[in-house]
Amino acid sequence: MANIKSAKKRILVNNKKALRNQMLISRLKTATKKYNAAIAAGDVAEAEKLLPATVALVDNTCSKGVIHKNNASRKKAALTKKLYVLKSAPVEA
Repeated sequence: MANIKSAKKRILVNNKKALRNQMLISRLKTATKKYNAAIAAGDVAEAEKLLPATVALVDNTCSKGVIHKNNASRKKAALTKKLYVLKSAPVEA
């Protein structure tokens, strides 16, 4: 345990920020899992509906400094590519 007042405060602030970051990452992972589930099920309409919301969460998480901008860009590209591949796949009769 810290003895200096500023160090004690820093511990409290770091814990608060860690909880906030954990919450944002958890929200992002949940949204991504829902989107991936829609892709796996082959539900194009649901995936198209979830894509903007998921991308918005990625942008929001990035703007708060929780994930790096390159990481956010890579996630958005991967999400978009999955939908594109699903749409361009041949339709089974």
